[in-house]
Amino acid sequence: MNEIVRIDINADVGEGVNNEVKLMPYLSSCNIACGGHAGDITTMTEVVRLASTHHVKVGAHPSFPDKANFGRLEMKISAADLYNSLKQQIGDLQKVLLKENSQLHHIKPHGALYNLAARDEKTALVVIEVVKSMALPLKLYAPYNSVIAQLAIEEHIDVVYEAFADRNYNEDLSLVSRKNDAALLIDKYKILNHTLLMIQQQKVKTINGVEVPIKAETFCVHGDTENAIEILEFLNLELSKRKIVIQ
Repeated sequence: MNEIVRIDINADVGEGVNNEVKLMPYLSSCNIACGGHAGDITTMTEVVRLASTHHVKVGAHPSFPDKANFGRLEMKISAADLYNSLKQQIGDLQKVLLKENSQLHHIKPHGALYNLAARDEKTALVVIEVVKSMALPLKLYAPYNSVIAQLAIEEHIDVVYEAFADRNYNEDLSLVSRKNDAALLIDKYKILNHTLLMIQQQKVKTINGVEVPIKAETFCVHGDTENAIEILEFLNLELSKRKIVIQ
């Protein structure tokens, strides 16, 4: 008998695509944009209510404060200013959660901040200090073997390793740049095989065809991909057939 495996599937939401109604039934956690790269109190409130209806865990998705570039470019900003911005972004979401009688489960940085914190100690430490400042036992979604994950574990923060179901990887476990046409996976069968390899063998096939060790407990599917709903529906169906429970 195959042992039951449990994973989490997350998506970044509240970013202006407005497809959360269709996404939520297929997710077990979500990361809500809280004003840095997208989102405002209205969008946060709508998404929190949807997440609550579907019993989806809520995470904050803070970013460099850069709506003009959707948080996808590294920003020259002091550690103090970044700390204050992240605190404010997460604080705004917490106010919404309090009103809606819901709870914050985790924090997952967005875009360029996520990628920079994965390799840059200074940036990682700012995010970690923000997590530590919260009067809650919050989880941090971060890449396996990243600088931020290693530092967070040293600070006794509960790290949930994240991998991307729909992104190609380089051999150093960084994501293939979006400037590369092969950065994003959109074929649902390729995404399934990509994800199964990570779940079942703890390996990821990189863009060069080399298999590299990886660990992940939560898998992100980008909600702004054109066929995101189809991908999520297919993953939910196919993973359940293999006794992989999404929760």
